[in-house]
Amino acid sequence: MTQKVRFSAADDVREFVDAASQCDFDIDVSYDKIVVDAKSLLGILSMDLRRDFFVTCHGENALFTKTLEKFSIA
Repeated sequence: MTQKVRFSAADDVREFVDAASQCDFDIDVSYDKIVVDAKSLLGILSMDLRRDFFVTCHGENALFTKTLEKFSIA
């Protein structure tokens, strides 16, 4: 599953990473050709937060899905 998301602030990223860290499967955050692990706070914060990102989940988790929906954009 791939979802387009946007983060407004570092606190959004922290909430997202905390939820991703509870998952026992890989989750990637990407834009253009850059891909980082969604469980890496520093990895995501090093990206340009003014951009929209694509989140690719390689599994399912109800809590993470709810968090993902919070930051998803059409």
